[in-house]
Amino acid sequence: MTTRRDIIDRIAAALVPLYDAREARSIALTCVSELAGLPVAALLTDPGAALRIEGLDAVIDQLAAGRPVQYVIGGAEFLGRRFAVGEGVLIPRPETEELAAWIIADDPQARRILDIGTGSGCIAATLALELPRAEVFAADISPRALAVAAENCRALGAKVILRQADALGDLAGSFAGRFDLLVSNPPYVPQCDRAAMHSNVRDYEPAEALFVPDDDPLLFYRAIARAGRRMLEPGGKLYFEIYHQAGDDLMRMLADEGYDAIRLRQDMYGKPRMLCARLA
Repeated sequence: MTTRRDIIDRIAAALVPLYDAREARSIALTCVSELAGLPVAALLTDPGAALRIEGLDAVIDQLAAGRPVQYVIGGAEFLGRRFAVGEGVLIPRPETEELAAWIIADDPQARRILDIGTGSGCIAATLALELPRAEVFAADISPRALAVAAENCRALGAKVILRQADALGDLAGSFAGRFDLLVSNPPYVPQCDRAAMHSNVRDYEPAEALFVPDDDPLLFYRAIARAGRRMLEPGGKLYFEIYHQAGDDLMRMLADEGYDAIRLRQDMYGKPRMLCARLA
């Protein structure tokens, strides 16, 4: 008889060459929970129960090759909701959850919101559901990402207006009217840091959603800040997820572009990863 513990241990053992033991076990639990349709708590409280998973060998092969577990199981959790993800779409991160939670707590009165570079739609859909009086828009340059975001919004019942638009192009020309709030988790990892990234990110997630030129790491932030001068209501806000090494440079740039009340916030690991600025 094969038990829940047997399967979890087998997956974790296959992943130890790529991850430390704790992370390997966490990935194994996530995977088995999804494939077996069981909560993680059930796997932990009754590990000796019999379990059979069809196609387990193929799943292990994918994980052992470095494919992210979220792509293998086809989804990721974001603030308690499940979002479909797949190749070509950035996987939602815990720090992005923190960014969305910050907006929900600090700007419940926002009535018109735009999420720039929406990816899976996790920020936009979450804001639409948690701030139901707001009109929420979302933009991405990628047709693949927009299709996944639309799927997620339909599945969750989130009212989000999706539009293809380029953050580095005429973003303001793609949207009529002004917004109370712009939010973005844009590409921000310098190319020089690419080699140091874990292979499950570097080799599988979309490079266009991750990397920026070494000689202009604030490329997307600057473009969005300048568009914001045309798109935001007076006193409107920008919210950004940021690279942990870019905070000081980004604050100076935003001040130069006409923003004030700039706040830098640390994530759960104590790294500066979120920023809010107000159009002066």
